[in-house]
Amino acid sequence: MRVVSVIPNPQAFYLPSGPVAVLMIHGFNGSPASIKPWAQGLADLGFSVAAPCLPGHGTTWEDMNNTTWQQWYEEVDREFTKLKQKHERVFVAGFSMGGALSLRLASIRGSEIEGLILINPAIKDTRLRVKLVPLLKYLVGSIKGSRSDVAAPNPPRHSYLRTPLKAFDSLQRLWALVRQDLYLVALPLMVGYSINDHVVDPSNSELIIDNVSSVDIREVVFERSFHNVALDYDLDILIEESRVFINDVLSGEVDRSDSGSLDAQFESIVSGLSLDESAPTTFIDELEQIDAIEKYPGDNKELPQLSSIQRAALLGVIGGPIYIIAVQILGLDLLGLGPWPGGFALAAGIFAFFYQIKPDADEDGDGSAI
Repeated sequence: MRVVSVIPNPQAFYLPSGPVAVLMIHGFNGSPASIKPWAQGLADLGFSVAAPCLPGHGTTWEDMNNTTWQQWYEEVDREFTKLKQKHERVFVAGFSMGGALSLRLASIRGSEIEGLILINPAIKDTRLRVKLVPLLKYLVGSIKGSRSDVAAPNPPRHSYLRTPLKAFDSLQRLWALVRQDLYLVALPLMVGYSINDHVVDPSNSELIIDNVSSVDIREVVFERSFHNVALDYDLDILIEESRVFINDVLSGEVDRSDSGSLDAQFESIVSGLSLDESAPTTFIDELEQIDAIEKYPGDNKELPQLSSIQRAALLGVIGGPIYIIAVQILGLDLLGLGPWPGGFALAAGIFAFFYQIKPDADEDGDGSAI
């Protein structure tokens, strides 16, 4: 059955051009079309380029909601293996979420990769609405997404116009894992970021630079482009800086030291070893158990049981803000009254909940409130 796509030309592509290859990974919600001009520029310079279309991408956002970051990574790993079979030297380049997947690949197969190129990489998002995604994904399938963040006029469509929340929640799990393993990355690294990126905060790039074990790190700042540099004013700079970085690594001008990676991997292995292999727990586990036993348990009383009124009030405290979010952010005005019903439920819930808490005498009978 032919899959209908809402994105023009979203197919994966391979551009054979030379003995050195570059695996290019597109971003969340996007497709290979978002990085095609960058890939074509490198192919014209004599580098072979492969760009897979990640599972759930390039069709519809509903398809993407049925995929997880593990499936996206498996596709990246599979494509990298195919490139290594054809080319002895392979670089990996990632845009946005593709940067996170590139870092994940480097933390596992770093010894097989020549170098990393990350453009506006995303490994975190601290906005409040992002923290609500684990809850919102059970209420709605998607929310309205942002249009292409490109400064140049009339960019081609290359991504969905809606953000699938289940997939986005899975993406956040990938981010957490990548941040945890940044110290395992010890490859030559080029990080490019836009100072006017409205999708991914440049602090993501700073976090990566500050926490990887790479000896040689090059920063490239794009001043005229927004998030998607490959479709923007700084495309020529992106291609040229990528060329210079790749050639410097190939010529040996860039110092590739694996000492940081070896130390990190050794630390990771040792941390999982037990001093006594016959024991089910490590010595450190036993120390923690002893420490827990010696701690004073305290004399806290059990929390009081909630009455039916308090439970209803608690529903208002929780449901009120959800209704407000649904109206203000998602545009779901179910009652046609704006956010006011949610605000009323929240206020009423708070009042009813605390009004129902009765004073309770403590052990000394002095009538102190709970």
